[in-house]
Amino acid sequence: MSRGRSDPGGGWLRWCLVLFAVVSALGVCGPALYWRFKKTISLRGASTSNLSCPPCICDCPPPLSLFQVAPGSYPDSGLANLSVSDCGGNDPDLKAEMEKQFVDLLTEELKLQEAVSEAHTRHMNITLAEAKRVASQYQREADKCIAATETCEQARELAEAKLIKERKITAVWERRARQMGWEGE
Repeated sequence: MSRGRSDPGGGWLRWCLVLFAVVSALGVCGPALYWRFKKTISLRGASTSNLSCPPCICDCPPPLSLFQVAPGSYPDSGLANLSVSDCGGNDPDLKAEMEKQFVDLLTEELKLQEAVSEAHTRHMNITLAEAKRVASQYQREADKCIAATETCEQARELAEAKLIKERKITAVWERRARQMGWEGE
């Protein structure tokens, strides 16, 4: 058995997988390698005077210390005493809200949920009543249509009976006319 070309598609598949692996590796590592080589090349060609940046000129205020950001905290407290006691001190509504107990807040939340549920139920009841009203109106219209159809059907049956009776009378008169010599059209 020859080992030369037993599976012609297998060789192409291997080459495609190798090519895919190389392209993937270049796609992942390529940008990092590019910037590293670019930086090295630019460092070799640049002089040392170009490497240092000129001093920054800015009118920025000095950074705030932790004591200015969180007054009342002490260096030995380890930021455990970070309380915002004056937050909302001027707002009486917010102050009253912050003084409530956890149980009061839960009770208020339950009351709000109950109010929302009641509003939803009220809306659903109104929608249901409207649907019943519209359905009742359609039922009345359907009853009117049924009654009108029955009346029309009765009138049609009566007219059909009268037509049959008139045809019989016409046939009798036509027979008498033929007996008297009428030849017809």
